[in-house]
Amino acid sequence: MNKPTNTDQLAPPAAEGNEASAQNVQVHLRRIPLLAGLSDEEVQRLKPELRFRQYAKRDIVLQKGAAGDGLLFLLSGQLQVIDVTEDGRAIGLRMLAPGDFFGEIAVINGSQRTASVVAMSAVLVAFLPAPAALHLFSHSPSVANLMLRHLAAKIQRDSEFRSLLSINNTTRRIYTYLVQMKSPSEQPGEPEMVKNLPTHQDIANMINTSRETVTRALTSLVQQGIIQKGSQGLVIVDPQGLQKLVEGS
Repeated sequence: MNKPTNTDQLAPPAAEGNEASAQNVQVHLRRIPLLAGLSDEEVQRLKPELRFRQYAKRDIVLQKGAAGDGLLFLLSGQLQVIDVTEDGRAIGLRMLAPGDFFGEIAVINGSQRTASVVAMSAVLVAFLPAPAALHLFSHSPSVANLMLRHLAAKIQRDSEFRSLLSINNTTRRIYTYLVQMKSPSEQPGEPEMVKNLPTHQDIANMINTSRETVTRALTSLVQQGIIQKGSQGLVIVDPQGLQKLVEGS
């Protein structure tokens, strides 16, 4: 990743409403993974297009059904992507961490938002209008490459999730969900983790079971020494043991 330079350091201007005056917040654009490969010239063209917005905890950042008018980057805080079922239940789909972008599908398709995004804490978001985002996708090779890889991974995750839902055994669905959610070790020898784990109720809603069933399954894994609760999420202490349970061994 390129080191930040003075050319990509940006202070959000003061504005009214939830636009971030943000006490001279400094944003290094190349610290946003999607923008890491931009040239100095590309950064200079992008800077005037960005708008910064602050949201309080539980604020709706994106509303399902709204126009796909821009691409958004989470700069600080935590967001949750949610959907609402026909009977009014909110289902947590995934968590977003600083550096993540969202809203890309509606921008590319020129369509409406397919899910809502809610602030789980106070957040700072950068908004890039759709015309500028589309220009970036089509004129920046580094951004186009990362976007293609992102969309391919998204298709793969969706396919894996559909396979998960086809598992008849409820407990195996929970174990499989953990395997799909885990992140690879960041350093050799470090354990795998499930970061930003949704609530037990959200997991239950997503995989069509009850909160009590999710709680019992996770408690059983802790008692077996397969997982343990860490400060940043669930630690996979015994990945092979978890995989055996997924396979029904």
